[in-house]
Amino acid sequence: MEQQEREKYVMVKKRIWLASIPAILLLVVIWLTFLVSQTLLSQHDTMRLGILPGNITGLWGILFSPLLHSSFSHLWSNSLSLLILTWFLFYFYSKIALKAFAALWIISGAVTWLIGRDALHVGASGLVFAMLFFLFFSGIFRKYIPLIAVSLIVAFIYGGSVWSIFPVTELVDASISWEGHLSGALSGLLMAVICRKEGPQKPEVVWDEDEAVEEEL
Repeated sequence: MEQQEREKYVMVKKRIWLASIPAILLLVVIWLTFLVSQTLLSQHDTMRLGILPGNITGLWGILFSPLLHSSFSHLWSNSLSLLILTWFLFYFYSKIALKAFAALWIISGAVTWLIGRDALHVGASGLVFAMLFFLFFSGIFRKYIPLIAVSLIVAFIYGGSVWSIFPVTELVDASISWEGHLSGALSGLLMAVICRKEGPQKPEVVWDEDEAVEEEL
């Protein structure tokens, strides 16, 4: 029994570290991009790699926009959320995490390009909302208690930010891309539906026939 517990502990510890790698790498790339844009390159030219809706050249932003941030406060506000949500995604949905992450990145950016106002959209907020909604709805769809618990934790931490997916956000702060947030939310919900049969699932309950007979008696 002790050996099994020890092996289980080692496995969980390994999963924790493996889930940390993509989360940390993502932050390192985003912070390096910000430092380079602030010191070695023209910030104006760098920001042009953001999403410009309806413009062909703005399609590059689908790939690069999550890496770009207009200010230190903008970067800082996304960093902790990216770290937490990326770790959650790669820990609890390890088998489909890479595919889901790539799809959330691309789909959220593409939808922003389609529905966004005529302005440059930069920042990882859309990706944050994409992972947020994916984690929330994936747990709900699977009806598996540990994953539902993750959904509730995510909702508790980030539930107050959901209002920023609505157009009224533009009246509060025009610099916030509510279109990017909404696009992320839609892509997260979409991928949760598409991937609901993949990855971790609620264990099936298998009844022993002998035990079932005993219970009937």
